[in-house]
Amino acid sequence: IKMIPDKAPGEEVLHASGDLKKQAHIPSFEKYKELYIRSVESPEEFWGDVAEDFFWKTKYTGKFLDYNFDVTKGDIFVKCMEGATTNICYNVLDRNVHERKLGDKVAFYWEGNEPGDEKTVTYRELLQQVCKFANVLKSQGVKKGDRVSIYMPMVVELVVAMLACARIGAVHAIVFAGFSAESLCERIMDSQCCILITADGFYRGDKLISLKLIADEVPWNPEVDLCWHSLIGGASEECEPVWCDSEDPLFILYTSGSTGKPKGVLHTVSGYMLYTAATFKLVFDYHSDDVYWCTADIGWITGHSYITYGPLANGATSVLFEGLPTYPDVSRMWEIVDKYHVSKFYTAPTAIRLLMKYGSEPVQKYNRTSLKILGTVGEPINPEAWQWYYSVVGEKRCPVVDTFWQTETGGHVMTPLPAATPMKPGSATFPFFGVVPAILNESGEELEGPSEGYLVFKQPWPGVMRTVYGNHERFETTYFKKFPGFYVTGDGCRRDKDGYYWITGRIDDMLNVSGHLLSTAEVESALVEHEAVAEAAVVGRPHPVKGESLYCFVTLNDGINYNQKLEVELKKQVREKIGAIATPDYIQNAPGLPKTRSGKIMRRVLRKIACNEQDLGDVSTLADSSVIEQLFENRCCTAV
Repeated sequence: IKMIPDKAPGEEVLHASGDLKKQAHIPSFEKYKELYIRSVESPEEFWGDVAEDFFWKTKYTGKFLDYNFDVTKGDIFVKCMEGATTNICYNVLDRNVHERKLGDKVAFYWEGNEPGDEKTVTYRELLQQVCKFANVLKSQGVKKGDRVSIYMPMVVELVVAMLACARIGAVHAIVFAGFSAESLCERIMDSQCCILITADGFYRGDKLISLKLIADEVPWNPEVDLCWHSLIGGASEECEPVWCDSEDPLFILYTSGSTGKPKGVLHTVSGYMLYTAATFKLVFDYHSDDVYWCTADIGWITGHSYITYGPLANGATSVLFEGLPTYPDVSRMWEIVDKYHVSKFYTAPTAIRLLMKYGSEPVQKYNRTSLKILGTVGEPINPEAWQWYYSVVGEKRCPVVDTFWQTETGGHVMTPLPAATPMKPGSATFPFFGVVPAILNESGEELEGPSEGYLVFKQPWPGVMRTVYGNHERFETTYFKKFPGFYVTGDGCRRDKDGYYWITGRIDDMLNVSGHLLSTAEVESALVEHEAVAEAAVVGRPHPVKGESLYCFVTLNDGINYNQKLEVELKKQVREKIGAIATPDYIQNAPGLPKTRSGKIMRRVLRKIACNEQDLGDVSTLADSSVIEQLFENRCCTAV
């Protein structure tokens, strides 16, 4: 890591204010470099200091961080503080209430879908609710190591349910409430959950989502269904935590796989706790008087790490929001910032681009002087959206922390630190502590200096995933076999002459739609399940708000005509199989698909067709080049 010049030629470099630097945990780039070197060369010392803030029933017995990233040298493994015992729920609740005397501090300001629908929950109240629900789970026979599926809206009970699982050593597997019944079922079956926690339904904007109907397609079955409120009413507020080994599983969270079948990413107790606590504190420069708001859904990793575990581990006060950024009007987010005096705000580039369309007036209607730091997550942010966020929302006084990370990484791995890192709009800047990035070419050779290629990591950090649940071989194949000795992110990356990292997007067959990672194979398999479809291919096409949109090519069975009715059916099919987030934006009738002589679909060519780019590069390996002309003629010009 080298210090950048104050201003690179032709490039804007922005610095935090002196006031922010005065009170920051990491006040300068020099301090960042000093701590970074320590975190990489002496991880036991660096993370040992972080661990001192937490309660351990027993100390670790082996190496602080032990691992193998090289498949040629045996099984891939990562272990952090093996032998130590603790409980993450105890550390984020009991410790705050009893040791740090934060019982009366607000843990969450819950803001419902409708303005005026609100609730405040203190740390003491949250601890009581979690203990009660933990006792409910125990009364239903749930024990340490059991998997519990949670399919809920953004309500306080969702946080209660996940922490109750953690308290008794059960493994929560949360499914985003926008997924279909089939996606929910697939995840429940894969993780072998023993119980499902859900809700009757909720409003998202003015649309009613009937979760219970989706979960089982019947309103109520007294043979199996139990009511939360009836059960919790008589439960005790005392529940001893179950002491877990550092490497015991904490949760499973499914992320799309390039083969189509979702992967159950498994995170364990201690390393994840240390990493989310440290990243939250330092990336958002958290202080005890802050009010923090992450707009993500807890059904995604961002909500796990930066709504529940990271903020609570630091005793933070957060906003928990059930609604949409545009309901009942497009100034809703800024109204909430004003209402709760939010100082640290974390959202997705998709939301920023969506709100940019409405100009600055809806933002400026509300007071945002409380804001100190702005963050982005989910996908690389384009410089235009970055500038609008920085200038209009933050009034050019709030640093923007553009965080790069994945479900698999557990927490931020590439990110600016608000007072320390000079910002370049659109760059994820530098690695977080303990993270050692590299850029490789197609041959697996490490590139030095300004370069572009595959983003990989050389060694683990405490919060990295441990395996794919029930399929360690898939874990090794997906992340470690392409380039032995490295964790492969699946993302492309560019490093500039100043050492800054710029994420360039997915290299594998994955799409990033509104910050949600979708597998092209998963969408293709949903399309071909329709009786009219013989073959399908899905690619990404740039979208001004969502980042990428789904552009689908379908080849129909003989004798079937493509029409509007079929298009509607195909969109419905994908929605029902995967969820609304995967609904195709464009569906194109494709009499044939461009294939190599060995029968492989050339998706590179399809991406060019979707974007109407005539320069296709080398197509000499095509079996039949005549399909290209037909596909260009049939192109979709507008979204369906």
